[in-house]
Amino acid sequence: MQYRPLGSSGLDISAVTLGTMGFGGEGNFKAVGEIDLAGARRQIDMCLDAGVNLIDTADIYSTGRSEEIVGEAIAGKRDEVLIASKVRFAMGDGPNMAGLSRHHIIAGCEASLRRLRTDHIDLYQVHEWDGQTPLEETLGALAHLLDAGKVRYVGASNFAGWQLMKALGIAERDHLPRFASEQIYYSLQERSAEYELLPLAVDQGLGVLIWSPLAGGLLSGKFRRGQAGPAGARTLSDWGEPPIYDEDAVHDTIDVLVEIADGHGVSAAQVALAWLLGRPAVTSIVVGARTEEQLADNLKAVDLQLSEEERARLEEISRPRLIYPYWHQRKTAADRLGAADLALLAPYLAQEPPA
Repeated sequence: MQYRPLGSSGLDISAVTLGTMGFGGEGNFKAVGEIDLAGARRQIDMCLDAGVNLIDTADIYSTGRSEEIVGEAIAGKRDEVLIASKVRFAMGDGPNMAGLSRHHIIAGCEASLRRLRTDHIDLYQVHEWDGQTPLEETLGALAHLLDAGKVRYVGASNFAGWQLMKALGIAERDHLPRFASEQIYYSLQERSAEYELLPLAVDQGLGVLIWSPLAGGLLSGKFRRGQAGPAGARTLSDWGEPPIYDEDAVHDTIDVLVEIADGHGVSAAQVALAWLLGRPAVTSIVVGARTEEQLADNLKAVDLQLSEEERARLEEISRPRLIYPYWHQRKTAADRLGAADLALLAPYLAQEPPA
């Protein structure tokens, strides 16, 4: 297993994180997985044996049941693992049961600690943007939890670039906690994070955790052009998150994934994960598996070495179009680009710019 620093913090985390959205399988989360306590224990043991040291959950997953299962499953092993959880979404019908207010964050953390059966959460992440609560209030609540020792590090998830940068600026101005990481969606299916979020992470020293690195299973190689998917699986058009805008483009990427995977004698999933692990600023990929066989396969991605030519093929086939101002900067600012700029623009510089 590889271990990487969580941004500019002193915390080292494994390149693979165990995702637990499928633990519990209640409500809408039944579509993600129905992993019970026994299954969770087996998955956690597999991950610990492979060197994984971070488990990621959230209060909203199966309305708290995922956290409960994690807490029960790691009994006697708490010192061997880091726990990440999240707060933001509604945990009840009351007017203060959602958002990033001081009330909801502190109450949410206390409830998560009880469900997890622990006295602290190693990485506490705000799960989504809240445009109705001042960031000063949100960061102040996180400061309270840090000072109380109930939280060790804080992070953000699903923020836009300007929202995250605003939070970092307020934190510096008011001497409030600075996010150590961002947890974002990023895969060969959808690379919009490269426009702002990955360059921001390079520039600001943030760790980057990737959720749904296989695009909900689309990049597993099980969904091929003109063929039916696995029995019981959703079709390509069923996916709402992440959304699919161009099915042909997705299949073009899958075709290259499968060809490279066949050349290595591994799964397409391993190739997709290995590609992500070599991208700028990426710290860890959050892997959630329905079965132990899938988990075992995904864990092997850390050891897969792709050639530069293979990486380039995958990059080119899935490359997003440049949006403004990046197409303009590519054409007129290429002589003075920094490391953060190159996190997006480097592959485009080898091309002839459009007339």
